[in-house]
Amino acid sequence: MTHPLQNKVALVAGATRGAGRGIALELAAAGATVYVTGRSTQGRRSEYNRPETIEETAALIESAGGRAVPVVVDHLEAEQVRALVGRIEREAGRLDVLVNDIWGGEHLTEWNKPIWEHSLEKGLRLLRLALDTHLITSHYALPLLIRQPGGLLVEMTDGTAEYNATHYRLSAFYDLAKNAVTRLAWAQSQELHPHRATAVAMTPGWLRSEMMLDLFGVQEANWRDATAREPHFVISETPRFVGRAVAALAADPDRARWNGQSLSSVQLAQFYGFTDLDGSCPDAWRYLREVEEPGKPADATGYR
Repeated sequence: MTHPLQNKVALVAGATRGAGRGIALELAAAGATVYVTGRSTQGRRSEYNRPETIEETAALIESAGGRAVPVVVDHLEAEQVRALVGRIEREAGRLDVLVNDIWGGEHLTEWNKPIWEHSLEKGLRLLRLALDTHLITSHYALPLLIRQPGGLLVEMTDGTAEYNATHYRLSAFYDLAKNAVTRLAWAQSQELHPHRATAVAMTPGWLRSEMMLDLFGVQEANWRDATAREPHFVISETPRFVGRAVAALAADPDRARWNGQSLSSVQLAQFYGFTDLDGSCPDAWRYLREVEEPGKPADATGYR
């Protein structure tokens, strides 16, 4: 089927940029009506102070022939989230896919600083952005999701459960945030199972987000130029790769097979047979363990 998610309704919470934008684009490409939320809007930036806006995400979807509904929402504000879900219920009458991708904590993370040196204010704010937003959104949105059997909840994080179990993520606050989201997905899978709904944790690999491209001073068209500065960037992937992972999962009538699991973009690519935009299948988490960590020269041969 060209549009396996036709007549389905999705909410991508945190779709202004990065993985959230990639997921929204791919869900829409599969036929879903996608409500996209974020704090950055035309004329007003969030604390991230980035140029991307939620209207821009919606425009990209519409220009590709999809249907998007942009809604400016701060997912720390319970009343805003309650109103969002009420709007989806009135306008669409259903919710089939919920993607909790709200984050916004990179600028708060003080890398390689022990907990006693890291700013407590920034660390606690980071945790609120990473966890409270997801809890608030699930609290209001899941009652609508479970009205029909087959609903899907995707909790976006960084790192698979296997990888994070043995790797310190360079900040106690960041480490806790990303591991807690994985556990949150598992806990919600237990609560959703009796309602015939599925919850998973999902991670991309090394994501070529707008922020990452800016960090290396490149654009998507010439991203390989960044390998001169960071050779291991050769294993990076576009946000559309994890977007295709979520879309494939949402379109799978047997998606419950994954309930409660920690998944990655490459894992689902190998299972469902999709690729990144360039036709490759970057296996970042295996590459990190087998190439970067042992100190081998950067070489993605056999890993994409």
